[in-house]
Amino acid sequence: MSCGGPIAECAGDGAAREPVKVGIMLEKMRRDYRRGTLETDDLLPDPVDQFRQWFTDAQEAESATEANAMTVATATPDGIPSARVVLLKGADETGFRFFTSFRGRKATELDANPRAALVFYWPNLERQVRIEGSVRRLDAEVAEAYFHSRPKGSQVGAMLSAQSSVLDDRAAFEEAFQRNLDAYEDKPVPFDPELWGGYLVVPERYEFWQGRSSRLHDRFRYRRESGSWVIERLAP
Repeated sequence: MSCGGPIAECAGDGAAREPVKVGIMLEKMRRDYRRGTLETDDLLPDPVDQFRQWFTDAQEAESATEANAMTVATATPDGIPSARVVLLKGADETGFRFFTSFRGRKATELDANPRAALVFYWPNLERQVRIEGSVRRLDAEVAEAYFHSRPKGSQVGAMLSAQSSVLDDRAAFEEAFQRNLDAYEDKPVPFDPELWGGYLVVPERYEFWQGRSSRLHDRFRYRRESGSWVIERLAP
């Protein structure tokens, strides 16, 4: 018996066993997108305004989830990629802002290769927004102001955790967290700009994607050309 199928596990000694299957086969999982269309006349000239409009729609449609959740993709200087979901904490004409530990993998990669891609996906609207651009760190004063607006537990966790490093003892870490949380119950948590802060993604390209029936999706790209935004329809 061979080890194969859509989802399968094989014994480490080379012996094969029955595939481990989950309900409906993955190749049969699909939906037909019918919630909307996107035409050139629907688009605003400035992609920031277009994003604001779609984000407002998403806040209403995705009320049970976090509409500001976005995938942030980074890469090492030699091109090894990584991606994770973080929360958008600001968006305007200057760019898209998020905050993170400077000890984690994404910060290490962004500091060495200051470029990123963002992806927002709002399934209830069958919409997706992709953004690509350069990245820079936010001023420490901006990061500190946001840091102290967060819940006390989030502040303590941010300063205590060496994000992405190997954690040998979860219980000891939680004990240290509680000690620090108690210690700073009635006073501010010290902020260290060397350990935690924010990034600004400065967009060079946007893509607005609207799901359509038969996978004939509507896709429009905004790209910079001579200081202006050029809008182009892309093939599905």
